Amino acid sequence: MSAFQAPKGTRDVLPPESARFAGVVTCFAELARCAGYGLVISPMFEDAQLFRRSAGATTELVRKEMYEFEDKGGRLLALRPEGTASVVRAFVQHHPPVPWKVWYATSAFRYERPQAGRYRQHHQLGVEAIGSADPDLDVEVVALGSAFIASLGLRGVALKVNSMGDEACLPPYRAALVSYLQGHATELCGEHAGRFEANPLRVLDCKDPACVAVRAAAPRLGDSLCAACREHFARVTDGLTALGIGWAADEFLVRGFDYYTRTTFEFSSPALDAAQDVVLGGGRYDGLVAELGGKPTPGIGFGSGIERILLACDAEGAFFDPGRAVDVFVVDLLGGAAARDLTARLRRSGIGADRAFEGRSLKAQLTLADRSRARLAVIVGAAEAAAGTATLRVLRGEAAGHQESVGLADLEDSIRRWLS
Repeated sequence: MSAFQAPKGTRDVLPPESARFAGVVTCFAELARCAGYGLVISPMFEDAQLFRRSAGATTELVRKEMYEFEDKGGRLLALRPEGTASVVRAFVQHHPPVPWKVWYATSAFRYERPQAGRYRQHHQLGVEAIGSADPDLDVEVVALGSAFIASLGLRGVALKVNSMGDEACLPPYRAALVSYLQGHATELCGEHAGRFEANPLRVLDCKDPACVAVRAAAPRLGDSLCAACREHFARVTDGLTALGIGWAADEFLVRGFDYYTRTTFEFSSPALDAAQDVVLGGGRYDGLVAELGGKPTPGIGFGSGIERILLACDAEGAFFDPGRAVDVFVVDLLGGAAARDLTARLRRSGIGADRAFEGRSLKAQLTLADRSRARLAVIVGAAEAAAGTATLRVLRGEAAGHQESVGLADLEDSIRRWLS
């Protein structure tokens, strides 16, 4: 066994599984592009205070899960635990025109107990749309998440939506909730019994049976919404219905960060463990830009963990085939020069091609061709070289085993006909 192993809570993603990761990112990138979102790439580490201010001092992320370190200049930094704060920081720093619509693909780091679909280093996809409070933008963002899930072939995922209210109606609700919880403090789970006053909304989101029982009779957030928030939420849900996106209201959906206002939403998969069933979630954060030093600017976004969403795909038998690494495998029986030249030629024409090295036998090269999952093999031996041809052999599909001789001048056209 190697003296060095991947650190606890991390893992290596190797081919062919990595092809599924790449496929998920490619699918997401194309959907984002079609909706007018551009790629943003931000640093993997930031000033630790950025995440403390954005997530809230009472969150589990800040209290227990951040990877923090002091660099050689004495600055306290943190590895990125989630995607939104870095994007908002970039918005405040660079002042792009609004609405600023961006997407990202990044690693995220949290010191927590490793579990299915959530590692200490995991991978997130997400979008952020900053600069508009229009509820139709909420609909667009949720619809983008819905389209992404559908594009992967997931059919059992359910959408829940809620409104968190705003600075006008949320504080009175929090006060009413604290008052209620004070009368039930001894009934709460150990995590919240002594700390619920700092952020009572965490009790609503808690999955522990004790807190679930207490919240059943708690004041309803929906009953406290002001007229503006009710109107906003109605426009969002009407928009989802108009687009044919099924949804269900969930007044206990508050998510895990302090920055959420008004719309929150989650897509969950019943195929996953109930405590870890969310495959995509997000919401509106109209106060976050100001909290991080910018002018008051509304925003909304979502994040999706690649590992978690692939678990849901596995459970449903969706998005399974990672695809071919290459289209053609060149088999050279003359010492390697033909393979060298043909693979370069095919790649220049946009055809994925690979080859063997070190003068392997025909049998060994065909074994590698099969392992590459290429659709076709191009074989060049002495007879082919003398005739200026190559033997094209079909490796997969209904015609597997069929082979034909093709002139080298027509090689690309012949390959494309078989690949089409």
